[in-house]
Amino acid sequence: MKKEIILSAIFESIKKLNPLVQIKNLVMFVVYVGAILTTVLLWRNFSPFNLQITIWLWITVLFANFAEAVAEGRGKAQADALRKMRTQVFAMKQVAHGKFERVNAADLKLGDIVECFARDTIPADGEVIEGIASVDESAITGESAPVIRESGGDRSAVTGGTKVLSDRILIRVTSEPGKAFLDKMIAMVEGAHRQKTPNEIALEILLVSLTAIFVMAVFTLPPFAQYSEKASGQIGVVNLTIPILISLLVCLIPTTIGGLLSAIGISGIDRLTRRNVMALSGRAVEAAGDIDVLLLDKTGTITFGNRMATRLIPAPGVKAEELADAAQLSSFADETPEGRSIVVLAKNQFGLRSREVAEHEAHFIPFTAQTRMSGVDFYEHEGRPVRKIRKGASDAVRDFVGSDGGIFPSAVREEVESISKKGGTPLVVSENARVLGVIELKDVVKGGIKERFAQLRKMGIRTVMVTGDNPLTAASIAAEAGVDDFMAEAKPEDKLKRIRDEQSHGRLVAMTGDGTNDAPALAQADVGVAMNSGTQAAREAGNMVDLDSNPTKLIEIVEIGKQLLMTRGALTTFSIANDVAKYFAILPAMFGALYALHGVNGPLAALNIMKLYSPESAILSAVIFNALIIIALVPLALRGVTYRAQGAAIVLRRNLLIYGFGGLVVPFIGIKLVDILLVTLHWV
Repeated sequence: MKKEIILSAIFESIKKLNPLVQIKNLVMFVVYVGAILTTVLLWRNFSPFNLQITIWLWITVLFANFAEAVAEGRGKAQADALRKMRTQVFAMKQVAHGKFERVNAADLKLGDIVECFARDTIPADGEVIEGIASVDESAITGESAPVIRESGGDRSAVTGGTKVLSDRILIRVTSEPGKAFLDKMIAMVEGAHRQKTPNEIALEILLVSLTAIFVMAVFTLPPFAQYSEKASGQIGVVNLTIPILISLLVCLIPTTIGGLLSAIGISGIDRLTRRNVMALSGRAVEAAGDIDVLLLDKTGTITFGNRMATRLIPAPGVKAEELADAAQLSSFADETPEGRSIVVLAKNQFGLRSREVAEHEAHFIPFTAQTRMSGVDFYEHEGRPVRKIRKGASDAVRDFVGSDGGIFPSAVREEVESISKKGGTPLVVSENARVLGVIELKDVVKGGIKERFAQLRKMGIRTVMVTGDNPLTAASIAAEAGVDDFMAEAKPEDKLKRIRDEQSHGRLVAMTGDGTNDAPALAQADVGVAMNSGTQAAREAGNMVDLDSNPTKLIEIVEIGKQLLMTRGALTTFSIANDVAKYFAILPAMFGALYALHGVNGPLAALNIMKLYSPESAILSAVIFNALIIIALVPLALRGVTYRAQGAAIVLRRNLLIYGFGGLVVPFIGIKLVDILLVTLHWV
């Protein structure tokens, strides 16, 4: 962690001692009031013991403030970096058709039309309504590669502060001043508008209820002690001063989770931000951890999106090596992704590499949409072609072969039909009048995606692939990818209906989208992740925006959401389990002398299993441990509990073992070590 963030957090910890800030966290507010009371009482009844109690109570409050300040500090550092992007920008605003005037970007209003050329900074959020340009969005996304923004498609949204690298575009402003995407980013990463989630509110109610119970329990101890002293005839053996009662209360209420709860929520949003995902609400992050169903687009998410050569099928009587050689030669002039993939396939499967071809002997023919073929002609020295190799669509190659008097084999025709029915794309290769075979192209499933889906299945999450392909193609890709279900020939209204159906059965649904037609489904989904490259309507409908426009990020978002919930649950378990150990540290030491028949120890002393030195050392050791454990757990609260793709029952057992049993054991060891140290230093 950066030194600047630590120093800033220390300063902020002191600023947060403002009562108006402290009262927002009622558990820590009790500690805060207790620290004030012990400070006031210290002036009336000074003692080294009371002084140490007072100091450690203030340290407890400051450590809780520090945890929250560190979490906020990381966000503020990002916000400062974003603010540096805000330079004074001028815009060419359209005042009449074809007429523009130079105005300050801050004066632009919703609906204004602005003109941007190469090297211009885009003055405000908007949508491209005319033209196409490459745009540098590195200031927002951190990605140096430029992106294309154009009118009329699903890549029309532009963000204020980014730069036009080429061409000219007209932009319609879609945000009011002060409400741009950059403003929202700054507000979110700073935590200025972080609203508490329903689960967080419910947990706070539980913590406040436990605190109220312990307040009543602790302040009924004095009359109980007085009664017991009279009954046993041992007046004054129980020391229950106000500082001791406050110390007992602070140790028994769930201060650990109370001090870290805000930091856990802020750091969850911070982890998303570091992955270039802007959560527009804390509720969305939390909902991501409870997702039951994922709706994923096929293209670009499950598959690469580009058709790639996957198989070479020779015609009868043709060797595979001969087909591979001709396929590669005919693809050298094909600059499409499909053409490049054929060259790579021939190289990987048959060891064929680029060859030296003299220019006067070969004439390369590039792929065009008109001919739907590419190839190469080899010439003799007299100028007559001896080899004419072609690769392209089956009907185009059939006509080419037919013009040379060749025959299109029925076996090749059947193979073409078979590939087409499975949703693939067949390309036919020929040499002169002879058909050599077929190349199968298909949208390839991404490597490792099947394993990711298997992990999600272990977590109880069902995956649904959404595609516009026909049912046969969709079923084939769904089986290869390992998804649980698929929607073929899906239209926007079909996605919306599917989400509503899932939600009607009590399930939480997440999906991604980038187009205006995705907006209704994004708005309906519990977690709607809009692509930053998409339309303004999609970005406004979703409750998260992926700045990288990477649809597979949805899986990471779910994992971060689950990590947030696991961290909160684990530290709550640890905090409550801590109270048991503190109970055994303080109460037996305080009441151990009651009803003593022989010697100085009574029956309650048997519960002093840690054998702490004295009641004062027991109380002070517990208070010190209570403060130190908060600061020790700050890194875990910020980083999050280690996430593993396991079922809920397995995760629960694991966390109960580590944080439940660990929460019982660690305080026994920690309090005893502090007690030994205090005795060694003669501080008690």
